Amino acid sequence: MRLTRYTDYAMRVLLYLGRQPDQLSSIAEIARAYGVSQNHLMKVVSDLVSAGYVESVRGRGGGIRLGRPPSEINVGALIRHTEDDFDLVGCGACIIAPACGLTSVLDEAMAAFLAVLERYTLADVLARKGDFSHLLHGFDAAASRAAGRA
Repeated sequence: MRLTRYTDYAMRVLLYLGRQPDQLSSIAEIARAYGVSQNHLMKVVSDLVSAGYVESVRGRGGGIRLGRPPSEINVGALIRHTEDDFDLVGCGACIIAPACGLTSVLDEAMAAFLAVLERYTLADVLARKGDFSHLLHGFDAAASRAAGRA
């Protein structure tokens, strides 16, 4: 199973925001911190806002922050939201699919994969290894926000 870049970016955004759940951040700040495309993040964040995972504050001094506490953001639910195809193999086009035992085995494996993810919240993931701020590209939150206002 390989998750899409879309899901990867969604998790990165939530991890970034989850470090300081009540603080506003900008999409540009997050893109710089991870060294990823701001345009891609804008699409992901828009979807996360629509789904209630992220809150957007408009206007001067605005930005984005978590839309709910990290303990209320289920990783499995997020993955289900961001991924649109969970088929490990394209069995639907195979002529033996109706009689093949592999289809049910793969379905069972996928269910187990998602069951593990559903046991964790964003708070659980954030607590597992500690603070990662020092690993982000040139991260200095105070300087980053000050530069955005100058």
